[in-house]
Amino acid sequence: MYNSILIFISILIVYMACYSSFDLFQLVKNGEKNSRFLFLASTFTMGFGFWILSFIDMMITNVYATANYNIPITILSMVVGICYSGMAFYALLDKEKKKRRIYVSAFFLSLSIISVSIIGFYSIGSKVYYQIPQLLVSFILLYFGFFISIWLSFYPVHVPAYLKKWIRAICSLLMTACCLISHFILLTNISAPEVAIAKDSYESSFIIYIVLFVSVLVLGGLIGTSTLIGERTEVGAINVRDMQHALDESAIVAFTDNNGIITYVNDKFIEVSKFSREELLGQNHRIVNSGQHSPEFFRELWKTIKQGQIWKGEILNKAKDGTLYWVDTVIVPFLNKEGAPYQYVAIRRDITEQKKVQHQLEESVREVSDITYALEQSSIIAFTDKRGIITNVNSKFCEISGYSRQELIGKTHRIVNSGYHSKEFFRNVWQTIAKGNIWKGEIRNKRKDGSYYWVDTTIVPFLDKNNKPYQYLAIRNDITEKKRTEDVLHRQDKLAAVGQLAAGVAHEIRNPLTSIKGYAEFLSMDEREMDRQEYFDIILDEIERVNSIVEEFMLLSKPTVSVLEKKPIRPIMDNVASILDYQLRKNKIQLHRSYENPNLFVECDENKLKQVFLNFIKNAVEAMPNGGSIDITVKKENENISIIIKDSGIGMSKEQLKKLGEPFFTTKKDGNGLGLMVSFKIIENLNGKVYIESDPGKGTSFHITLPAVD
Repeated sequence: MYNSILIFISILIVYMACYSSFDLFQLVKNGEKNSRFLFLASTFTMGFGFWILSFIDMMITNVYATANYNIPITILSMVVGICYSGMAFYALLDKEKKKRRIYVSAFFLSLSIISVSIIGFYSIGSKVYYQIPQLLVSFILLYFGFFISIWLSFYPVHVPAYLKKWIRAICSLLMTACCLISHFILLTNISAPEVAIAKDSYESSFIIYIVLFVSVLVLGGLIGTSTLIGERTEVGAINVRDMQHALDESAIVAFTDNNGIITYVNDKFIEVSKFSREELLGQNHRIVNSGQHSPEFFRELWKTIKQGQIWKGEILNKAKDGTLYWVDTVIVPFLNKEGAPYQYVAIRRDITEQKKVQHQLEESVREVSDITYALEQSSIIAFTDKRGIITNVNSKFCEISGYSRQELIGKTHRIVNSGYHSKEFFRNVWQTIAKGNIWKGEIRNKRKDGSYYWVDTTIVPFLDKNNKPYQYLAIRNDITEKKRTEDVLHRQDKLAAVGQLAAGVAHEIRNPLTSIKGYAEFLSMDEREMDRQEYFDIILDEIERVNSIVEEFMLLSKPTVSVLEKKPIRPIMDNVASILDYQLRKNKIQLHRSYENPNLFVECDENKLKQVFLNFIKNAVEAMPNGGSIDITVKKENENISIIIKDSGIGMSKEQLKKLGEPFFTTKKDGNGLGLMVSFKIIENLNGKVYIESDPGKGTSFHITLPAVD
């Protein structure tokens, strides 16, 4: 009859040995620190547990068996048990989780307990009878128990959630039962030893208590170890669970084997891809391939991860319903002990919205860049601070103004002020933009070389959080040619009005004027008194003056047919200069001529073109009563010839400049203003343009543009 106390102790010892050793080995599998120490501890716990089971079972069958105890053989049995247990656990050190390793591990654990039992029997002098059927049944029973326990404990198995926390306890109970049953089967293969010592020399109760005390110590150690390991494992499990939960909530996770076959996906993958878990498992990632990436892209990806390196990048995938989505991807290879990948984990983050925003931003940047380029090419741009100091200008500003960027930055726009506009004009500009309002208008500026240009200007204030301007953007467009065209059109309107007037004058005034002149001459012939004859002379002079005005009107009223010929500009201008040479020297005026190219030709009526040059130069001479200088510049601009006649005379005001060319408006005492009108008409008939610039006290410039002829 077996001692029930020892049986109970053996059950507890084996149960705790199995539970504790599996807990310790789980820490090794999880990659905890000090994994070598944990591996030895799990191996020693399992082997020592088997030896304790064998020792107690010998006490159960014969309490006096220790009288013949052979210490060296006992130590051997303990070492063999620990070694076989170590070999069993070493077989499970498999990151790839190949299930064939379970067979090897179960085999060595079964061999461990059988070896410990048989060698233990020899240590007390028992005779062992090898009955093959009993040995085979015992081994199969052990193998089955260990196989099931290892499979459930260390390999992924689909079990209900409420059973997961009991798997380790159930497996330990299963192994304990198999060990006890197998051990009692083995007891049938031995005979009791012959004991030389009388039975009364030992008190059975004393031996039992000694064994009980030792067993309690071992049991307490195992329970403490198991408790500590359990707490540590539970904390680790909680951490892993929390990290997995956080990862599942925020990332798309998938595991694949080394061939790229999907073995695991989380719920986020299913949600984003719109495939079910069953549709994804067993497939590769071609199932979500959008076709947007080249084969070379994926070849580089596989090349990287197969070398054991982490790959990072952005991939465009396609969901089951055909919609496309972007994922920021990190693929991490898991390496075996040879350093070769055995599986991969892909962690992805849905960045579809981010890519949309990025695309919109890129479109906006491209649009702004295009607008900026267009403005750079077509407009004059300048930034100023709130005090009007220029902080930045574009190339167009430098090109039009003639100043370099270094000369402009740090200055105000006074550097290009032409003096044409009044202080009140600029005061109104500043009052408008200082209030945060946009100002629009036309401004005449002056280049570095002194020439003038008109700009259509828009000034936009940039406001801070207090709605106060902190800088200004001035966008200008060169409208100099437009202003010249407007001036020409205005002058043409005047000429048209004068032409209509001239037609009436020709018919209504000239005939009566001829009669008056004839009768005045007739009456003067009979007049003998000198005073009265003087009056007739005055009348005839005034009639002649009126007649000359009518003649000029007649030139404006009817189109003249001119024979146009290709003529060089330089000889015509030189001829005019020689005609006026005496008058220029008389008035102490120096004439300077500059020809960019001496061989410039125009199609013109030479005499009428001379009339224009004579008229403009005479006006310049009369504007310099105290002497001065006249500069004549002839150059080619694009397809036109530009002729500039500039004097250093008294100049004209803005009001005078606007009226220039009107009938009977003149700045000379004896002028009638029709000479300029005729000159403008001649230039117009040659398809040319005339533009006049003038400043009081600084002189006047006549800009004549005529089509060039090759």
